[in-house]
Amino acid sequence: MRSQVEVADIINRLGDRIEKLGLNSWQLRTLHIIKKCRTAALGGHIDACDDCGTIRISYNSCRNRHCPKCQGKNREDWIEARSAELLPAPYFHVVFTLPDSVNPLAMHQPKLVYDTLFEAAWETLATFGKDKGLKMGMIAVLHTWGQNLGLHPHLHCIVPGGGINKETGWLHLRKDGKFLFSVKAMSQVFRAKYCQKLKERNRSQYEKNRQALWKQNWVVYAKKPFGNADAVVEYLGRYSHKIAISNNRLKEIDSESVTFSYKDYLQQGVKKLMKISQEEFIRRFALHILPKRFVKIRHYGFLSSSWKREKLKRLQKQLGIVPKVKIEKEKKLPVCICCGHGRMHIVAVFHERGPPIWLSDIGQNTIACKN
Repeated sequence: MRSQVEVADIINRLGDRIEKLGLNSWQLRTLHIIKKCRTAALGGHIDACDDCGTIRISYNSCRNRHCPKCQGKNREDWIEARSAELLPAPYFHVVFTLPDSVNPLAMHQPKLVYDTLFEAAWETLATFGKDKGLKMGMIAVLHTWGQNLGLHPHLHCIVPGGGINKETGWLHLRKDGKFLFSVKAMSQVFRAKYCQKLKERNRSQYEKNRQALWKQNWVVYAKKPFGNADAVVEYLGRYSHKIAISNNRLKEIDSESVTFSYKDYLQQGVKKLMKISQEEFIRRFALHILPKRFVKIRHYGFLSSSWKREKLKRLQKQLGIVPKVKIEKEKKLPVCICCGHGRMHIVAVFHERGPPIWLSDIGQNTIACKN
């Protein structure tokens, strides 16, 4: 069901004013694409019901990873691939968070800040695993936002509670599976590794913020392990293709402002409403448009692509996991929303010029039943 208010509506309302927000060309291009999603500007097709004759226009999606309307299919495909890689081990949700003293640099050099975040987080985990003689694995997903759309870079990571031992293969970290590593110790190592990398890559910025970087306690959080494999897959779906704000959080747009809902975690996650100008909303939204070709989901250790080709399969076999046989799903035609039992068939395809002239007078996407 289409949300009554969408990010695209706000972009449309701003019009040419969006050029005055100080955004870079990549951010402007992304917003322009989102604005055209599922409109005649991207073309589409015409469907007809094989029973009642209802005709419906469907517009193409932009498929941009920042678009609130285009994440469902990508999420489903990714989850299906990950579910085939699960091991009979406890899985932990670990979060690595950067302090707000890094935010100014993240606004101007996001690739540097986020690449360094990935590297420091993985090296931290790998170091603790190495101390126990284990090769670890990790799937990390970058989120850059807080609930109010402010800049809040952090990694959501899935970490199996075990690793590869040279002598015996797989080895659990603990028999009871209830503990990963000390979060206090991981926080200290994470900060040290990040600061060292930042010093090497941007010494002037490091020296400028050195006192603030070392004064703050860096946050690493590890939740209790998931109950079962299904819970891991459910988690992956929740975080893998999430974007800064979904359309269902948008509550109202007036001539000048936008109202959206958010959770106030300083008050135990109480839901509240925030009202800001349209310009400020889009400025905040654009903060979370990632650099061109930036990879926001990364796999490490025995969950990396090089391992998954052969070694992970052998490990699963060693642990008694029967490979899932991928069943090709039968593609069913959508059911007609008018009669409820007919099937919709594509009868015409159109491009950016819009639907054929004979449909140009239709005010809505669906012509009523002919019956």
